Amino acid sequence: MGDPHLDRIQAHRRVSRMRASRRSFLQGLALSALAASSNAIAAPLEKVKDTGVLRVGLYADNRPWSWNQDGKVAGIDADIARALADALGVRADLQLFLAGEDISDDLRNVVWRGGLLGFQPCDVMLHVPFERQLIQQEDNVVFLAPYYRETFGAACSRDGGNCEAVPAAFKGHKITAELASIPDFYLLGHAGGVLAKDLIHVPNGYDAPAALVDGSADFTVATTAQIEAVVADHPEAGIKVRKGPLPMMMSPGWDIGIAVKENSRNLGFRLEEVLEQMIGDGRMAAIFKRHGVNWRPALSAQS
Repeated sequence: MGDPHLDRIQAHRRVSRMRASRRSFLQGLALSALAASSNAIAAPLEKVKDTGVLRVGLYADNRPWSWNQDGKVAGIDADIARALADALGVRADLQLFLAGEDISDDLRNVVWRGGLLGFQPCDVMLHVPFERQLIQQEDNVVFLAPYYRETFGAACSRDGGNCEAVPAAFKGHKITAELASIPDFYLLGHAGGVLAKDLIHVPNGYDAPAALVDGSADFTVATTAQIEAVVADHPEAGIKVRKGPLPMMMSPGWDIGIAVKENSRNLGFRLEEVLEQMIGDGRMAAIFKRHGVNWRPALSAQS
């Protein structure tokens, strides 16, 4: 049997960033598996330094972590990736990719084999769930350097009512959640499903709290980072952030870290050292602050 918590994480990531072309995307994966060349491997540390480039895989449409902003990759993870490349004395080559059907798809396509239409593996992938079951089941990659703790929260619009009330109190109001995410499952099942008819689905997590800005929604459940980023981006909107925990929330959150190919351990260990230094000297918190998000240490990284 699988870990229900990891299954929910995978569901949260899986459908939320899908596009209408998902079917053709998956068909492309099957074709690319045959076309992937034998030398398409992640580079160990020495090769990265020789080529002068660190190729980093980042999720597309994953604001505030990574997204395309006017032709440039922006976000927390993008800034972390550039800092990692700087520490190695090389250039950062940031590659945005669409989430696959599950995390294993992403690790295969981005880290150890290659993906759609000849997409070459990256040297490192960021924003990887640092979960025991996932680590145990993936033999081709190494999981390292948990650098943040992802959690969930709620927020309401300026006139949305009492944000500390139980979600059921928002029955009859406009409520947003990312499609097929943990917040979506939570709200659909809350209080016997009383909010199901009020729920408005949006394509990504950032859009859920963003709907509070212009009154398109009164209440939302999203990740803490998504909520904080929207509040920082729209200080004039008067968004109210819930202070108390969500009752009966199905997920306590999870740590995120990095992944490299199994034969690139020396690269992974060096990047882990850099990330630990960034955490220790405050650079990590400063990157998060630039995007309006409070840095939270990963539980698995604490002694």
